[in-house]
Order: sequence, then C-alpha cells, then structure tokens
Amino acid sequence: MTQSATTSLEAIVLAAGRGARFGGGKLVAPLNGAPLVAGALLTAFLAPVRRVFVAIGPDPAVRKAIEATATRLKASERLVLVSVESPDEGMGASLRTAAQALPDDAGGAFVLLGDMPAIDPSTPARLAQALNGLNGIVAPTYLGRRGHPVLFGAAWLPALRGLSGDEGARALVESAGARLARVPVEDPGIHLDVDRPEDLARAIEGR
Repeated sequence: MTQSATTSLEAIVLAAGRGARFGGGKLVAPLNGAPLVAGALLTAFLAPVRRVFVAIGPDPAVRKAIEATATRLKASERLVLVSVESPDEGMGASLRTAAQALPDDAGGAFVLLGDMPAIDPSTPARLAQALNGLNGIVAPTYLGRRGHPVLFGAAWLPALRGLSGDEGARALVESAGARLARVPVEDPGIHLDVDRPEDLARAIEGR
C-alpha cells in the first residue's frame, strides 16, 4: 500500500447497539476502570487513521462515555460522532450510516466493534501494512480463525454505504475471494467480544 493511501485511512467504531443480550448498558459497563467501549476507542485512535467515526444510538450515557474517552486520550479533534436513526435495524444500519459519513478521499476504513475491548493496538498497524490496493480487504487471524477489526480498501466503501440488516459486512468479506488478505497475529483479543455479562468477566480476567 502506498504511503499516501495508508495515511488517508479512517476508522469506524460501531457503538449503536442496545446490548440486549447483556441486559442493557453494555458499552458503559466498567472494565479496568473505564467504560467497556473505551477499549475499542483506544485501539481505533492508535490505529494509522486520520479520524475515528463512531456510530451511536440515542443513549446519552454512551455518547458521554465516548466523548470523555476521547478527551482523556487527547483525541477529541479526531472524533466524529455519527447518529444512527434506526439502530434496531441491526449492525448493517450502523455500518451503513458511519460509512456514509466518511470523506470521499478515504483510502479505506477499519471496522471495529464497540464491544471488543482487548484488541492489541499493533494489530491495525499490521493490517494497514498488508492492504494491497484499494480493492483489498484485510482481516487478522489468531489460531487460524478470522477476527476483528477488518480493513476495507476504498473500492469497498460504496458497498458498505449500501448495507442493511444485522449481518454487517460479513457477506462482503466472504465474497472477496483472492482480494481478502488474512494476516496471522498473536492477538487473542481479535476474538473477544462482550455479548453477555460472563463475557465481561472473561475480559476482566484477560481471557
């Protein structure tokens, strides 16, 4: 990937879900002295990106936690909050809305999930190095299994802007064929998402 394209990458963090399986309040649940969503935001802000576009729903507590985290990281000027009108439509609606907010000159975009707090900050950098042109997609693997975040080259952004439903971008990744690069990483955090309270306990224990 050329230096100019790499430095025009953006990040999307999906943080509009209600966390029904968790029982509500998932993204602001405490983890290591900070709200759960802070982990994904830290990874995003440390990634080789210009800005971080965060898809949010109507919950004011989530918005406050995100803004406070950006302030603590001294990254408020790089934060773009994107309100999702219909978050109950599913992950596709959140990703579509955030992708529509990306600038036209974006060289690509990382997609991170707000409930994945333990991704090593070095992982996005490795994905960016492996992005092969605007038509590529890059995903990390750990112990042979694909995880998050996923980096989409600019040619995939129109497809992201047309998503719907609750599948997110999985179908795009699975249709990429040879355009998908899999990058092995020593990062179990690419698989750790918090859906239920017991998952949060695992994250606290570092498993």
